[in-house]
Amino acid sequence: MMESARRELERMRGSSGAWQELRYERATDADGDDCDGNAVRRAKVLWALQYDRRPDDLPLVRWLAEQEALCRGEAPFQGLSEEVELAGFLLAEYRQVDDVWLHWEIKRANFDTWCGYDLEHLFAAGVQVTTAFVRDSGHTDRDAALECLLDEEGRPWVSEEGLAKWSQRKRSRFPADPASEDPLTWVERARLTGDRELARRELDRWAAGRGRDKDTLSLLRHYLADLGAFAEAARAQRENLAFIGDVRDSASAWQTLAGLERQAGDHHAAWDALRECRRALDGVSRWSEVGLGRMYVEELFLLAGSAEGELAGEVFAEADRQARDVPRLPLVVLQTAAEAAVKIGDQTRAGHYQKLRDAERQRIDTEMG
Repeated sequence: MMESARRELERMRGSSGAWQELRYERATDADGDDCDGNAVRRAKVLWALQYDRRPDDLPLVRWLAEQEALCRGEAPFQGLSEEVELAGFLLAEYRQVDDVWLHWEIKRANFDTWCGYDLEHLFAAGVQVTTAFVRDSGHTDRDAALECLLDEEGRPWVSEEGLAKWSQRKRSRFPADPASEDPLTWVERARLTGDRELARRELDRWAAGRGRDKDTLSLLRHYLADLGAFAEAARAQRENLAFIGDVRDSASAWQTLAGLERQAGDHHAAWDALRECRRALDGVSRWSEVGLGRMYVEELFLLAGSAEGELAGEVFAEADRQARDVPRLPLVVLQTAAEAAVKIGDQTRAGHYQKLRDAERQRIDTEMG
């Protein structure tokens, strides 16, 4: 993975004309969702830059940061990716005061970047020099940027000492030596490039020798499920049940286990987990009116649509019964319920849920104008 990343970086260093291959380009993925067609190629160049930093790479880093800002602004699900954080960190390391405006573009790209892209990026050249630069600027966003950078008394939110400490934390977050990288970072990067075998090897390397505590098991379950190893993820989740505290957490844990068992194809184990979930819900006040209750009903319908024979009918009957007591079921749950009813051949209940689904869709369309 990194060998090809290094080759791409050398090619970009050789000709700025090749940078267009890294531009943000709106595309459609295999699921029909909007995506950035060059996201992976751009990410690989950023990874290579992380481990081979040179002073004359500043124009390339700026180009990459600009494309990440565009991507975050256009992304349908917004978000703050590792790639935009890495681009921002690499740019901040050059400490060029005029880059405050590029950091500003990233900061205001979407809700998630506004909340999560550290303000220290904008102060990277120094707190006082950046404040003076923006104050003296004729930039159209001058006032908005100052409102972000300064408190009500006109003082910077960040101190020089705080900026130095932040820089150190970021250097630990993005080490210059690949040997110092967190193994889970390699899992994420391999997954992004589609190399599932490498992702699994790195995950196994991370898990080897670690204590099987709650945090380790939770992360292991997450990554195993993400890699499609649902049976192994279910085993990790089942092991994690020993660390569950209150009844709400217990209900959530059993519901998660049910979903993993269903995706692993063990429908009877999923049904057992859902019955445990329902018992735990008895201890949750007004459970039918909260998200956890709706998730429980959704998982029942999902299992009814996946199981076969008598089990499918038994699970659907329970889902149908529980759904009567859970108000405001979301559109996705109503759609799942309709599909499950069709699957088991219950046309009456299929018509019922299709009617509710259509009414909910109409309500949403009306609210959205």
